[in-house]
Amino acid sequence: MTPHQSALAATFTEPVLSSVPSPVPERIGKYYVVHEVGRGSTGTVYLSHDPFYGRDVAIKLYHSTGADNAESRNARRMFMGEAHMIGKLQHPNIVPIYDAGEEEGRRYVVTEHIHGARTLSAYCRSGSLLPVEQVVQIVYKVAKALHYAHSRGVVHRDVKPSNILLTQDGDVRIVDFGIALVSDSEISRLEGVAGSPAYMSPEQVQGHPLDTRSDLYSLGAVMYEMLCGQRPFRAGALGKLLRQVVQSAPEPLRDVRPELPEELEAIVMRTLEKEPEKRYRNGAELAADLTRVHQKLRSVHPAFDDEERFAVLRKLRFFHDFSHSEIREVMRAGAWVDHPAGEAILRPGDMDDRFYVVVSGRVRVSRDGNQVGSIETGGCFGEAAFGEGPRRDSTITAEGPVTLLKVTATLLEQTTIACQLRFNKVFLRELIERLQRGRKSE
Repeated sequence: MTPHQSALAATFTEPVLSSVPSPVPERIGKYYVVHEVGRGSTGTVYLSHDPFYGRDVAIKLYHSTGADNAESRNARRMFMGEAHMIGKLQHPNIVPIYDAGEEEGRRYVVTEHIHGARTLSAYCRSGSLLPVEQVVQIVYKVAKALHYAHSRGVVHRDVKPSNILLTQDGDVRIVDFGIALVSDSEISRLEGVAGSPAYMSPEQVQGHPLDTRSDLYSLGAVMYEMLCGQRPFRAGALGKLLRQVVQSAPEPLRDVRPELPEELEAIVMRTLEKEPEKRYRNGAELAADLTRVHQKLRSVHPAFDDEERFAVLRKLRFFHDFSHSEIREVMRAGAWVDHPAGEAILRPGDMDDRFYVVVSGRVRVSRDGNQVGSIETGGCFGEAAFGEGPRRDSTITAEGPVTLLKVTATLLEQTTIACQLRFNKVFLRELIERLQRGRKSE
């Protein structure tokens, strides 16, 4: 399954199973099925087309077992819960549910299809983390969207990275309200404890009544993971994990990543308080604190905003053949970093899976203490990123103040295929030209 398909499948958050796919139906209700994109414990997800509105949609077709057990009853309640959401939540950061129906005993739910979106799961691993400012912006939007849902009597109950999409233009969408609690509704009451253990609040683990603060705890766990690349609680056994959620304090965020601002750590740790009364009262309150932190981050790094950075990159020879949308994709996959004169950027033996584009300045390439070349503004380096377990054999040093766009290979893989092909083509062309220049100078 491609990253794009994974994100679409995550519109209905379930583990993907390895069972043999069943035949793809030609139609589900009035919708024409394009292809299957995901299969889970309660249903299969299809990319489909709505001929009436002329748009692509995502459809989850629930499995029909005919059995009368807890699993099948919960599946029916999830279907009813999602069907109940049609038209209920109209917010720019929540994926809308368009339709739901039953046909020949098969239940299905139809949602918006967001082309090219990826779940936040892709940005929760060390080496593929997003810039801190962007994480703050993402969590801010999710907090505001949850506040909207909460104000309408809906508690999501399953906030986690795979239920939050990041669109191609950097916007955010919350998905999957299948196990949501809806005020004055019996259909949202599943048998047993519902949710994803690593992101559950202590009260959710213990089966206590839930309110909006439980969702904010889960969002805090997502924010913790996006900032440092590990979950607040980790254990090999489920029972041990649940005990940690209820009884243990998470490792202080700045112990894992010391460069994070103290104010941001305080926000995250407040969301992860064991007692709901000590957390934020609502999403708007959390969003307000995130706004203050974001303003401070921008005041510390005022040099460029995204539009200014885009304008700079567009002028570089490296990006001459890129479309505007492809440049923005590379920006989202990279980080803007500065190095003072004389600083070693890469050393022999370094494990490195990043590509570097020189935004301004010049770097020196040395091997065994001898300079073998230099790379100026608009050039690139990082060919070791093409290898498996890459180790460098040369030193890259800033000759003067240097600004680089550092692109992680993992994040580049999350861009569109067209963008990846363009990036690799230009990068390899640069390397070939550099080798040719080296031979001529010998």
